[in-house]
This record gives sequence, structure tokens and C-alpha cells, in this order.
Amino acid sequence: MSTIALAKILFLTTLSFIVAMAWTPLLTRLLYRFHLGKQIRDESSAPIFSRLHRKKSGTPTMGGLLIWVTTAVLAVVFWVASKWFDGWWGMLNFLSRPQTLLPLGALVASALVGMVDDAIDAWRLGRRGGGLRMRYRFLTYTLIAAVGAWWFTAKLDWTTLHVPFVGSFDIGLWYVPVFIAVIVSTAFSVNEIDGLDGLAGGTLLGSFAAYAVIAFALGKEDLAAFIGVIVGALLAFLWYNIHPARFFMGDTGAMSLGVTLGIIALLTNYALLLPVIGLLFVVESLSVIIQVTSRKLFGRKVFLSTPLHHHFEALGWPEPKIVMRFWVIAGVTAVMGLILFFLDFTRLPVTG
Repeated sequence: MSTIALAKILFLTTLSFIVAMAWTPLLTRLLYRFHLGKQIRDESSAPIFSRLHRKKSGTPTMGGLLIWVTTAVLAVVFWVASKWFDGWWGMLNFLSRPQTLLPLGALVASALVGMVDDAIDAWRLGRRGGGLRMRYRFLTYTLIAAVGAWWFTAKLDWTTLHVPFVGSFDIGLWYVPVFIAVIVSTAFSVNEIDGLDGLAGGTLLGSFAAYAVIAFALGKEDLAAFIGVIVGALLAFLWYNIHPARFFMGDTGAMSLGVTLGIIALLTNYALLLPVIGLLFVVESLSVIIQVTSRKLFGRKVFLSTPLHHHFEALGWPEPKIVMRFWVIAGVTAVMGLILFFLDFTRLPVTG
């Protein structure tokens, strides 16, 4: 790809950061005005978590609006501009059917569902608060993934799965359950890691940046630009989300970014590198699965609290220390994934 394409991606990333920073004060006022504060679970259901996070009760949630609204607005603005103007305006358009229409649609759709979840939690509309129950979240993830699987197979005629260092295989309709499994597991994992100030944003930043490099190397300019816009908005979000957070990401951010990350991984056909690039997401989810399984089968806990970052909190680690160390790990695993990608990319053609 040309240096012009790289300049476009970097420009859009920077512009996204500036736009997101510019309208953050408005978003903050709206979150406080509508009393969209996070409700901390009571001590009867989560005693350790409640004790550690009681002081955060009332901090606005739905901060993920900053990311997906910025991304959606820039996508629409430059798409419209490309229809009216020539030159740079047209070149900056990154909305295209084969590369970015699906991830953008999934980002917005899952974000809207996440907003409902956040509103239920903030306004205590459910019987116990805490937003949607896990079964309904899984159903939502599955429905969105099913639509995405249909788009891949019916609209993009895509049924090929690439296995790094082995080859690409046309698996036919088996691609549908594979697609759904990737999206659901990624969305669930990102939701689990969203528990400390700056934790989800920082770890997601490493994963999205890695897939931006992969998309660029594969010649998927629009997809790389789309990821760059997300990265820019995510950086602006982190500016206000680091400890002590002005607002939380909420499910409108965690749900949408998890679903979108999974779709991006599939669009590059390097979804099987996602467990390496996003290793912390896997570890966080496994900690929850191990804890639940152990309590049901043996009546005892393996960790003091889950997901894993709460275990370290319970051990007495300061919140910023946990977050910063997780960021370091996320950066290392993202680089590890890129190393594997380039080693594979130089030896085998990737179809899709």
C-alpha cells in the first residue's frame, strides 16, 4: 500500500482523537443530567467487589458513547463528503461494503443494546438492578453474531477459515458456528475485563492497534482506517477513564467493542490469532469459568473474587498498579500476535 494510504489512516486516527476530546464535556454533562450513574452491587451478592468499589457508586456510565458515536459520525460524514466532493474529501472515505459496513453496523447495533443495559442498571429498572441478566446478554451476542455470519456467507461469499502456519480451508456452512463462537466469546471476554478504571480501554487499545497493522499489511485500507478511528476515540476515552475515572465505559462500550473486535479479526481472516493478541481477555474469562465451576462442583472458590483483576484487588494491589501491569501484558501479547502474523504472512497466502 502507498504512503498516502498510511497517511490517511494516521490522519483519521488523529482526527478521531481530537473530535472525541472536543465533545467529551458535552457527553459528561448529559450523563450527569440524566443521572446515568453506575450502581454497585450490594454486599449480599458480591461482598468483596462491593467493599472495594463502593466509593465508585454514582460515577456516570455509558462513556462508551464517546467511542462509537465518534466512529459512526466520522464514517457517515466522510461517506457523504465522498459523494459530493472530489480530492481529499473523497479519499478520506473509509466506508465500504466488503470491509467496513458490517463492523460499523455491528458496532452501532450492539452499542444501542448496551445502552439499554446501562440504563436498566443506572435507573434500577430491573428487579435487582445490575442491567440485563447474563442469559439475555448471551442471546444478544448470539443474534448479532448470527446476522454477521449471514452477511459473511451470503453477501461476501466468505466461508474460508485461515489457520496460521497450516493454510486456508473452505469449511462451508461450518463457518457460521465458528463465526458465532468467535463473536460471543470475544464480547463476553471484553465485558468481563471491564471492571477497573482504564482497564478495558487500555487492553482493547493493544488488540485494535494490532489488527490495524494486520489489516494494513493485508491491503485492507478501509478496514485499517476504520480501526484507526476506533483507536483515536479510544485514546480520548482513556484520557478521562484513567484512575480516578470521570466516567465508565459501560456496556454500550464494552459490548460494542467486543463484538466489533471479533468481526474485525474475522474480516482479516486471522481470528485464530485473537486468543494470543487478546490473551488477557481469555485469562479473565477463564477465571470466571473456573470460579463458577469450582463453586458448583466443589462448593469452594479458587479466587478471592473474579474476574481475575478483582482477585488482585482483594490481595491488596492498588487499582492503578493492576491496570498498568495489565496494559503492559496487553502490549506484549499484541506484539506476540503480530510476530506470528508476519511469520505466517510471509510464507502462506491468505484467502478471504
